[in-house]
Amino acid sequence: MTEYYIPTGHSETELVEKRSRFIGQVWRVSSEEEARARIEETRKKHYDARHNCWCYRLREGGVERYSDDGEPQGTAGQPMLNVFQREEVTDVVCVVTRYFGGVLLGAGGLVRAYAKSAKDALDAAGLSVVRRWVAMEVPCTYARFEEVRREAARFGGVVEKVDYGADVLLSVLIPEERSASFAAHLLDASAGTVEALETGEQLKDVPWREPERKA
Repeated sequence: MTEYYIPTGHSETELVEKRSRFIGQVWRVSSEEEARARIEETRKKHYDARHNCWCYRLREGGVERYSDDGEPQGTAGQPMLNVFQREEVTDVVCVVTRYFGGVLLGAGGLVRAYAKSAKDALDAAGLSVVRRWVAMEVPCTYARFEEVRREAARFGGVVEKVDYGADVLLSVLIPEERSASFAAHLLDASAGTVEALETGEQLKDVPWREPERKA
């Protein structure tokens, strides 16, 4: 079974640490060329910054690269990369731009600031899971609507669309290996009144963790 995580979208966040500004950005990418292009465009945009540190991970070939861009070795690119390794996110590039504020942070302070900037940017981008899904349509009464939605989530699925008419029609995606048990469970729990109808299979990315919005 193929399953992996990628950023849902582009994000930009800002962290201020002892007057230094850290601007974190995350993009979804599919090649080293695309990753390098994002890094270069950020360097041009923030040409006046002290540092533009970066990292990227690609699923194809297991490629991982990073740069401290003038910061002390091991204090920027590697801590940033560690964030994406821990979260098991791939096909991603992250750039953290630092505008120096005149106060030295020390090695530990730099590691924390760059790691936090990368994590904040990832949280703001959101996560999507790429895997093979079975698409299903589940007609049900309004009385059973919330129950069906809860069960879809319990089996690792997502509700893509809901059509409201005389009854409710839910279009759901269920992980391939759980689709049969999901359908059987609904039929059993509803005493045969709720049937999940399979409409096809697809390999696609689906939002898994919604982007975090700052208040």
